[in-house]
Amino acid sequence: MRFGVVLAPRIDDWEVFRYAEELGSDSAWACDSQMLWSDCYATLALAAAHTERIARGPGVAAAGTRLAPVTAHSIASVAKLAPGRTFLGIGTGHTSMRVMGRKPMPVGEFRTYVRAVRGLLAGEEVDLGGGTHTRFLNRDHGFVDLDHPIPVVVGANGPRALRLAGAEGDGVVTIAVTRPDEVKGVTELVADGAARSGRALPPGFTTTSMTNVVVLAQGESATSPRVLAMTDSWVGAAIHFAYEMWSTREDEDAVPPPFRPFWEQYCTHVAAMATPADRRYLELHDGHATWLSAAERRFLTEDAVRAVTIVGTVDEVVEQIRQAERAGVTELALQSPLATARDVMREFAERVRPAL
Repeated sequence: MRFGVVLAPRIDDWEVFRYAEELGSDSAWACDSQMLWSDCYATLALAAAHTERIARGPGVAAAGTRLAPVTAHSIASVAKLAPGRTFLGIGTGHTSMRVMGRKPMPVGEFRTYVRAVRGLLAGEEVDLGGGTHTRFLNRDHGFVDLDHPIPVVVGANGPRALRLAGAEGDGVVTIAVTRPDEVKGVTELVADGAARSGRALPPGFTTTSMTNVVVLAQGESATSPRVLAMTDSWVGAAIHFAYEMWSTREDEDAVPPPFRPFWEQYCTHVAAMATPADRRYLELHDGHATWLSAAERRFLTEDAVRAVTIVGTVDEVVEQIRQAERAGVTELALQSPLATARDVMREFAERVRPAL
């Protein structure tokens, strides 16, 4: 199994990518949400120029905020700085679209988008619709790198997107899927998508789970101040996502079971936000996957932490990782609060990897 990190890109803190490389990380994924963080491609370019081994790419790029040729151009430009160790994680744009009050790109439209990006990165001329076509020009002058393959890893959580990953992607990246039954569900949907399209999954197809890993000290609980400092915004992001899904239909089935004991309280908390209802998404996603507001810390229950985080003693953590690997996960990518990202990476490198 490979191990990576998911980083909130702060452009003047690009050295965190080099730190991840020094600790032995195989990959680094830069989040993409234009109203939350620095530009992911600018940050990835700096990281590419100052690292030697680690693979880097968006984690994941938001399709809805850029035309397909622009996304292809951006990642091919970054690849020029680090040929052979660049990948493109791409998704429908959950947070990046919702912070503008808009919905993520529909899956059908996303399929067309992914096909266009893949075609362009393969050096092909693609149909953009409406009778228009485009391809990369000036290829002999070294502005982009298309000579080294750039894997397209599809971000997917729901059934339709997971099938799309199997039909169109070089890999799939999903959120907090590590339990064997959950991994089985993901891999079956990916395989079904490939079969429906008449495609065999390409050699080296990857299954990445973005999660977090925290090792407990002897007698320490999963809700100790130290553990919460290493997990709070990650758990909060999962709660925010669940709320967005629930708010579309107000169906309890949309609420993960670990969140149900406090769900009524959480909905009351959101309804009481100071921001007007038609712009409440701005307050809801403030700090998303970066830091967690003091008002939301009461929702960090043990069940909520364990639902999206691999947590336990070293032996327990190692066993959970091995179970995920046996079930089909090929990479774990650790995402943690901005303030403790280096601590999470270091603890994993020093305590978990040697035991695997």
